[in-house]
Amino acid sequence: MKKKLLSLLLASAMAVTAFATVPVMAEVESIEIEEDEEEAADEAADETEASGDYHIGIVTGSVSQSEDDRRGAEAFQAKYGEDRVTLAIYPDNFTEELETTVQTIVNLSDDPDMKAIIVNQAIPGTTEAFRQIKERRPDILCIAGESHEDLPEIGSAADLVTNNDFVARGYLIIRTAHELGCDTFVHISFPRHMSYETMSRRVAIMTAACEEFGMKFVLETAPDPTTDVGVPGAQAYILEHVPEWVEKYGTNTAYFCTNDAHTEPLLKKLLECGGYFIEADLPSPLMGYPGALGLDLTEQAGDFEAILAKVEEAVVEKGGAGRFGTWAYSYGYTVSAGLAQHAMNVLDGKSELDNIDDIAAAFQEYSPKAQWNGSNYTNADTGVKLDNVFLVYQDTYIMGDPGYFMGSTEIEVPEKYFTTK
Repeated sequence: MKKKLLSLLLASAMAVTAFATVPVMAEVESIEIEEDEEEAADEAADETEASGDYHIGIVTGSVSQSEDDRRGAEAFQAKYGEDRVTLAIYPDNFTEELETTVQTIVNLSDDPDMKAIIVNQAIPGTTEAFRQIKERRPDILCIAGESHEDLPEIGSAADLVTNNDFVARGYLIIRTAHELGCDTFVHISFPRHMSYETMSRRVAIMTAACEEFGMKFVLETAPDPTTDVGVPGAQAYILEHVPEWVEKYGTNTAYFCTNDAHTEPLLKKLLECGGYFIEADLPSPLMGYPGALGLDLTEQAGDFEAILAKVEEAVVEKGGAGRFGTWAYSYGYTVSAGLAQHAMNVLDGKSELDNIDDIAAAFQEYSPKAQWNGSNYTNADTGVKLDNVFLVYQDTYIMGDPGYFMGSTEIEVPEKYFTTK
């Protein structure tokens, strides 16, 4: 299926060929405009200052559960000020605290100046919260990033939903593993995640793609961090079992986990024992890598090119060149800040809410040299595309000396995968 490229790939799209540790980006031919320095300064100020006196709220998980999501929200607040941007955190154990989750989101609508509420990740309860908000404040834009609820369901309550492209990525992650020489793919998850349409469909797509490329597909189960075992217990399980899995499946095996908390111990052990890791469920150079590698990235905070360079150097030192991948810019960070920016642009009359190009423009403010692709979500049961639900993904970067992009955003995903379930 020919997927619609998010515009603003422009000439800023990252090169697909090998290059040095810090990504080398294609340069845009500059257009000279004559204007004095004072006018340029005024325009720059106008871009930073939003018009109007409205407020924007962003709800994310905690730093321990979803650090990238939270950091993106903090970056947006730092840009526009605490008087304009309100942040909130839903409970870590959100599956057991549904009422608290709903109330946390709804409470933002008590502010009479609130005009947009973004939830990233949109965990269970977000749909109900949005419905309650719309009943009392229909003027508030309700926007969801990375929904844990079925997309048609949350799409019925939200004004806009964006999710990682589980359809295209389900195929492309397997294709990438095959191109890197893997013969087996291990998918690690638990029943709660597998009850989500996005994740269950992705498993079906991955299974079909493995068949296409002659690879073995394996399902492994690990503890859910939101249950009584908590994050420590879930991570201990991964640390214990990865060496067993590597011995069982061999070193030409790629691993994928659906939970952020599982990512760090998985990376740590794969670097020690062997194996491949194409990209995280919600990819970022910050997702799992700093903890697994023991890196202090304080000096590089907010500079994703510098972050990627330092992570890559450490991966290469550990012998992981050509086996570990990511997105150059954090998905969670970009979604939190980018969706808030898009909401602001819409409220200021600069963008249209359901315009994929405008969404891309907002995302690119926080991933300025990224290459993205995406399309509207298609309901596999009805074949109907939802106008307000979009699936997006970024090119895959494989770390090495030098590292390189796989050109994933340029690959046409076969039509059959868009209805695989």
